Parts: sequence; structure tokens; C-alpha cells
Amino acid sequence: MASGPETLENIRMTKRNLLLDALPREVYDKIEPNLERLSLGHGEILHYPGDTIRHVYFPIDCLISITVTMREGKTAEAGAIGNREMVGINAFMGGKETTQTEYIAQIPGEAMRVACGPLKEAFDRSKGVRDVILKYTQAYVAQLSQNTACNRLHNLKQRFARWLLEARDRVQSEELMLTQEFASHMLGVRRAGVTEISRQLEAEGLLKQSRGYTRIVDGRGVEATSCECYEVLGEEYNRLLGDGR
Repeated sequence: MASGPETLENIRMTKRNLLLDALPREVYDKIEPNLERLSLGHGEILHYPGDTIRHVYFPIDCLISITVTMREGKTAEAGAIGNREMVGINAFMGGKETTQTEYIAQIPGEAMRVACGPLKEAFDRSKGVRDVILKYTQAYVAQLSQNTACNRLHNLKQRFARWLLEARDRVQSEELMLTQEFASHMLGVRRAGVTEISRQLEAEGLLKQSRGYTRIVDGRGVEATSCECYEVLGEEYNRLLGDGR
């Protein structure tokens, strides 16, 4: 039987980014020498607004928050990126800068990083790579559209349950190192609202919480509480990019 540390290392190495896995094998083999595995700490900023995109990141078990900065300096979270997505899609859409968006590691963990050059070259030359990146872009647009409808039509309890499930899937863990303040920003509500809903879910036996930490105890129960958007978006990602199994 393998020792404890070896077992943990094996588990760590089996975690992967599903979008990176979807690239054609011959393309992956070509860019693999340029891939760098790195750890991202909480609050680490990958891109500032206006920065030239020099690297593309493929999260493995970290969660990257997308924030939008307004002209007056106010910021708001617009979305999250995890193990089925990538940071730096602008580089493939004809843009070299992140414009008004900033990318921050909200849940620490690991990611794969590659310089834009090799991957952009593969995008320009390989139909297979273009198909993957464009399908991902379609899935991401679907996410933004679903988020808009969800925010208008579903209650906070449903939306919070959905957000927890999507964070769980993206970091591949039932244990989430996140604050209620961050969750309130992501959901666009006051922190007090998230606190109240969190207590309800904990009282129902679905979650276990402490300061800066949430563990999903009953995943099926959280899924039953969530709105339909979690299932709809999961099916759309699977249709376009496969389910990763």
C-alpha cells in the first residue's frame, strides 16, 4: 500500500484542467514543454486592467474571480474560472489586453500556465485547437447569458446553492476556502443575505461552516436546493467540450 504522502501526491496529480485535456493530443505534446505548473495564493492577481496578456492560465483546483472595474474605480465580480475553463481568452479573439477586467485567485490552488505565443500559434495553425477554443467561448457566453437570467428569476437560496456547486466542481473539492463577503460580491447581494442563507443551509444539514471555510456535507441536497441553471450549464459544457470522464 502506498504511504500517505505518496497517496496525496497521486491524488494531486490526477486533478486536471478539462479544457487543456480537450486539446488535440499532438498539440498538447507540442506545447507541453512550455507548460508550467504553479501554485496561486489567495488574492494573487494574474492580470490587471489594461495589462497585455502574456500568459494563459488553466486552473486545476483553484478558483479565479473575474472582476470588472468601472471608470470611477468601483469593481464588481462578474464570474469565476476553474478547472473547465481558462484565463486569457482575449488573446485568441484579436485582443492583446484585458481591458477593464482583472483576474484574482479567490480560492488558492494550482494552475498550469503557458506563454501566449506557443498556444496562439497552435490556434492559428490547427483547426482542432480552434474548435476547442471556440466551443469553450460558446460555453462561456452561455454561462454569462444564464447568469443574467438566473439573477433576475431565481431567489438567493437557489442562486447561492448553485454557486457553491459550481465552485465545488471547479476546484474539485467539497471543501471551499471562501468568505461570505466574497460570495456576496459574486452574487451581487449584501453579506447579511448570504449569512442568513448559509445558516439556513447549515441548519438543514447541507453545509458545515467556519470562518473562511465551507464544506458541502450533502451534495445531492444542495443540488435539490439549487435552481435549474446548474444542470443546464453543466449539460451545455458537456455537450460542447465533453464531461471529462
